[in-house]
Amino acid sequence: MLHAMIMAGGGGTRFWPRSRVKRPKQFLTFAGDRTLLQGTLDRIAPQVPPERTWVITGEPHVPEAKVQLPEVPADRFVGEPMGRDTAAAIGLGAALIASTDPAATMIVMPADHVIEPAREFQRAVHAAEQFANEYPNALLTFGIPPTFPSTGYGYIQRGGVIGQRQNVTASKVAAFREKPNADLAEQFLASGEYFWNSGIFVWKAATILGELRKHRPRLFASIARIAEAWPTPDRDAVFRKEFEMIEKVSIDYAVMEHATDAMVIQAPYQWDDVGSWLALERRNPQDADGNTVQGTHAGINTSHCVIVSDPGKLIATLGVSNLLIVQDGDCTLVADRRDESNVKLIVEKLKKDGWGQYL
Repeated sequence: MLHAMIMAGGGGTRFWPRSRVKRPKQFLTFAGDRTLLQGTLDRIAPQVPPERTWVITGEPHVPEAKVQLPEVPADRFVGEPMGRDTAAAIGLGAALIASTDPAATMIVMPADHVIEPAREFQRAVHAAEQFANEYPNALLTFGIPPTFPSTGYGYIQRGGVIGQRQNVTASKVAAFREKPNADLAEQFLASGEYFWNSGIFVWKAATILGELRKHRPRLFASIARIAEAWPTPDRDAVFRKEFEMIEKVSIDYAVMEHATDAMVIQAPYQWDDVGSWLALERRNPQDADGNTVQGTHAGINTSHCVIVSDPGKLIATLGVSNLLIVQDGDCTLVADRRDESNVKLIVEKLKKDGWGQYL
């Protein structure tokens, strides 16, 4: 059977000041009336019932996750005592799923993506599940056909075609490539051989656990001890002790870059990882001057800005262009839009300077 794992960790620091320690990006709404977390569950719900859905988030965020996803059983929420990147989170999710269904197929989905239309995503998931059943040793990832030479995404080089299911194509993975510089990104786009790496995976739970055992034996051993203790009164103590010892490493570094049976599904849907404030331009219309406005704005000679404010708060601009202007509660960000990927540096500075009340 297909099980779902939603990764709802991370701080979303590039969305400061709206994304805060107590309210990270995945709990926010950027378009429509559903949060990113709720949208992730909505997409997979027709194929995976709530009782087969696991939500992995930070320990402090479990209460909010439960409020936003009331249909998911309470015992399907896992609160990490500290962040240890995606290999640990995915390994733990796979171990817990395998403990209830040793033959399980699982889909891993980050909680901060916008994907449309949902039916095309579901078609791709159906195809990936079929491939996973036919090739039980395969590690499948979803590749996004690039629409511009992004330097902010990792890339997957496509190898030979394996086949089609549901009119969705799967290919061998020739190579995983890190975030490129601008020239290399142009080459990737022009070649037609590369996808953006979306971080969405489908595989047998037992297969990814076997790969972790092979490539990261100490991480696997800690995960196994946590899963063994999960139904016992020692769960919380073992969880904290073992998880703290786990190395911080992504699933890409830990497993995918070493895998001999990696396959890439060409995504038939539109995808946005909502990685920074400029994502609002892709999700919302612009005014006559190219501004994207969410809030109350009075502007003169203002163009190509992203302007966001709380209800009842006015932002007035005069003679400015190409800025990010974001007001949220007790904080306001003003930045050159070319620095949108570096908003996280403000968060780091606030930490360093002891201004934690604004985080």
